[in-house]
Amino acid sequence: MAATGTQGKEDPRSFDEELLLWLGDEPAEVRAADALRVKDIAEEFAAGFDALSSIGPAVTVFGSARTPPGHPRYELARELGRCLGEGGYTVLTGGGPGIMEAANRGAQEAGTLSVGCNIQLPHEQELNPYLDIGLRFRHFFVRKVMFVRYATAFVVCPGGFGTLDELFESLTLIQTHTIRHFPTILLGDGEWDGLLDWLRRNALADGRIDGSDLELVKLVRDPGQVCAVVDAARERQRAYGHRQRRWRSAQASAPGAPGAEASSVRAATAEPG
Repeated sequence: MAATGTQGKEDPRSFDEELLLWLGDEPAEVRAADALRVKDIAEEFAAGFDALSSIGPAVTVFGSARTPPGHPRYELARELGRCLGEGGYTVLTGGGPGIMEAANRGAQEAGTLSVGCNIQLPHEQELNPYLDIGLRFRHFFVRKVMFVRYATAFVVCPGGFGTLDELFESLTLIQTHTIRHFPTILLGDGEWDGLLDWLRRNALADGRIDGSDLELVKLVRDPGQVCAVVDAARERQRAYGHRQRRWRSAQASAPGAPGAEASSVRAATAEPG
């Protein structure tokens, strides 16, 4: 049950619940608090960036929190973590139980860095015990940036709504060229056949996606095959990335720096008339 605050009102059970609760008739002090909220969000981003900036090439693994140890899918994810670790990759997960725990466990067994980015939920989700770096985030969107920014690839294991959300968000980022040369790998024998068939028979047949969009998904049945896909993608990422201008602190406010024009427009718009 949510905690009861001032004058008998219930406190939201997470920061995101309070953030997304908007009734349209908020008093002035609630609207004014958004400036402080932005500072809080920025600090959470900064803490994540600081903690993860030195983890090296990583692969983010998604999957169900409800898969128990000993289950065939748990062991599949555990083997995946070992294979990625032996291939030289940090393993990054949501830091919780189930598939996440299994991948982190396999990573530690292989002697590679094991990282978890957990989230505050109404029903507390504890960090699993197989982490070298364990972070707790209050905002889903900050956590999602960490999964993408520090990864070379996504491996999606069987899961529920959260896993499917992460799968389709990653495909959207790839489809829109927000991230490039970035494989999304579906792991699990027979697990994804129905979903892929639905996409072909409905979304593709109706022209809502292109055939090339389906090629963004790599179906892999054996964890031992994952590293070859990731290695090839990493080479393409490095070749592409070295040709791009990158944001540097000394250039952040310089004319022509990435985002500088947009920032100056926003600042000008914010000036009193």
